[in-house]
Amino acid sequence: MSKKVLMKGNEAFVRGAIAAGCRAFFGYPITPQNEVPEYMSYLMPEAGGVFLQAESEVASINMVYGAAAAGVRVMTSSSSPGISLMQEGISYIAACELPCVIVNVQRGGPGLGNIAASQSDYFQTVKGGGHGDYKLITLAPWSVSECYFLTALAFDLADKYRNPAVILADAVVGQMIEPVEVPDKIETHIPPKPWAAAGRHGRAHKNVVNSLWIDPPVLEELNKRLQATYARIAENEVRFQEIMIEDADLVLVAYGATARICRTAAELARAEGMKVGLFRPISLFPFPIEQIRQLALGGRRFLVVEMSHGQMLEDVRLAVEGTSKVDFYGRSGGVVPTPNEILEQIRLKYSYGETADMNKPNRSVVPE
Repeated sequence: MSKKVLMKGNEAFVRGAIAAGCRAFFGYPITPQNEVPEYMSYLMPEAGGVFLQAESEVASINMVYGAAAAGVRVMTSSSSPGISLMQEGISYIAACELPCVIVNVQRGGPGLGNIAASQSDYFQTVKGGGHGDYKLITLAPWSVSECYFLTALAFDLADKYRNPAVILADAVVGQMIEPVEVPDKIETHIPPKPWAAAGRHGRAHKNVVNSLWIDPPVLEELNKRLQATYARIAENEVRFQEIMIEDADLVLVAYGATARICRTAAELARAEGMKVGLFRPISLFPFPIEQIRQLALGGRRFLVVEMSHGQMLEDVRLAVEGTSKVDFYGRSGGVVPTPNEILEQIRLKYSYGETADMNKPNRSVVPE
């Protein structure tokens, strides 16, 4: 059984986390994710868990570090500048092979920026962000329902691979209100954690969680093990959605709130007789490289749309490997593109599509 509940994206992160067994939250307020710690302060004690508003984002992520080391399902949330402050701690957590979930409701930047929607933290999240060779499982919701269910999934993936997982959202997704079909009980899997530093409990030795390895060959072995984990994640956890792809000549590639806008633009283009589809990466790491490559080999051209100056764009171009044309349209600084803006770009790309010189540089458009 399930019931339909009207909720905001920021509330859905909280309810999905608690349904998945999250029992500790440490965070610090920052717009546009302030409702996450607010709802956590209200709901976590009811669930029998721990909520603490830390004195800073640096303190928050180190509290997450401690709870994860003890084997607790733990979460923090923040927005772009706050996530930047957490980067050292996130690197430590990744090095210690600890599971946790981090929610980033992105805002306009760089710097303090503004509180409007942005997607300019893609590089920071997908390419590491902190020091060292590490990766973060990254999921990108485009609806309030996905805020709920992808957050729950993130806990399972984090535990499965003993690796931090990030929900990379934006101010539109975090602030919008939609109905969610909430099940009475969500299916989740919390595995045994014999590695946790949670007391000796009759063991002959105590567990030690550590990210300091002075001997270079020993640290290299850790790095090799981490890379093997990332390879398994890339093989098993790719998630994406294809909309109107079967006969498409031009494929829009977008994630999060931008993908919703692109879906409308694609429908408008279809009404004008243009064969346009939408490819939506749901997992940003692992990125759906092979799926995009196959679309390129099938003759599709691409228009990447982001609320940035072209970050996911690089991964799409790497996936295509020069076999197809990849164009770009972006807005930044908290400006959200409209369906009509994207439709105009589709008209331009579609008009030169059949006769375009594939040897010419790919065109990128960022409005002034």
